[in-house]
Amino acid sequence: MMRCFHVIDLANARAAATTLLAAVWLLLSGQAYGHAFAPSLLEIRETGPGEAVVRWKQPAIRVSGSGLSPILPPGCHELGKHSARTEDTGIVETWKIACSGGLVGQTVRVDGIAESRADVLLRLVLGDERSVRHVLTADTPSFIVPEREGKLDVLASYGRIGIEHILTGFDHLLFVLGLVLLVGGGRRLVWTVTAFTLGHSVTLALAVLGLVHVPQQPIEAGIALSIYVLAVQLGPYRPRGASLMTRLPWLMAGAFGLLHGLGFAGALAEVGLPNGEIPLALFSFNVGIELGQLAFVGVVLLASWSLRALPLRWPAPVGYVPAYAMGSLAVFWFLQRVTASLAGIVL
Repeated sequence: MMRCFHVIDLANARAAATTLLAAVWLLLSGQAYGHAFAPSLLEIRETGPGEAVVRWKQPAIRVSGSGLSPILPPGCHELGKHSARTEDTGIVETWKIACSGGLVGQTVRVDGIAESRADVLLRLVLGDERSVRHVLTADTPSFIVPEREGKLDVLASYGRIGIEHILTGFDHLLFVLGLVLLVGGGRRLVWTVTAFTLGHSVTLALAVLGLVHVPQQPIEAGIALSIYVLAVQLGPYRPRGASLMTRLPWLMAGAFGLLHGLGFAGALAEVGLPNGEIPLALFSFNVGIELGQLAFVGVVLLASWSLRALPLRWPAPVGYVPAYAMGSLAVFWFLQRVTASLAGIVL
């Protein structure tokens, strides 16, 4: 009788286990939408003496039972009704407020951050066009508006925003996971991840500085397509012989990094950059992305090394779980984003 179980290549076993766990985690946590549970954005823009406009954006997909609630300063009251609309993957509410004495020195707070499992990005634009940004967390849900934002505040805020974006950008993480599975560890992985980093750093800077303008929805669809291309290289129907991606993974990672960098730029454009501190904010955001990316790669490698000590016996087809898991999510994201883009054109 033919044996249906045998020991497959250990690299495939580790890849299968790691990717299967990652895919299950994505699906069970409800984050298969690529950027679900992303931070909410609270923007307050002074429009005149004692008057301001509030813009409150929350992701359309949130943790069940959670409810974020902006709490404005005691000296502020609402003027008129709220207006709401759908914008990309979020829901935006806008309303006017009157604040005696202006925003400087006032306290802004958001309740419900701990239950939402995501931080809130706070953006304040004062009457003289000075801007202040801060990240509200479960530990520090309130913020006293200063007269001027310091350099250390910019470093801390944008570094945290970068870390949170990469760790909640599951499409980016899945691509990085695919790179790890494709090249393994060692020097090839270092060169490949470095090339990906350089690629997305270049386009991130170009887009933020206004030198490149690309609509965000096609970029997001392209990112999903890049994951599918990588999944093909890991699957049973990969091209025969050594493909360009397996021979020169660093080159392809750098090329796809250019695409992912435009996606990062879209997130940074949503938050905005402080006047006079654009280079510092861009640097801090990029460092935050790299720290989050390195932490993720470290976790994946640690999981792989831990599995080496286990006497694993797998059915041979399990070796292709990474390809099918990644490919399925990539196709889902691609169709979702293309549909959203076409719907926007029709509307």
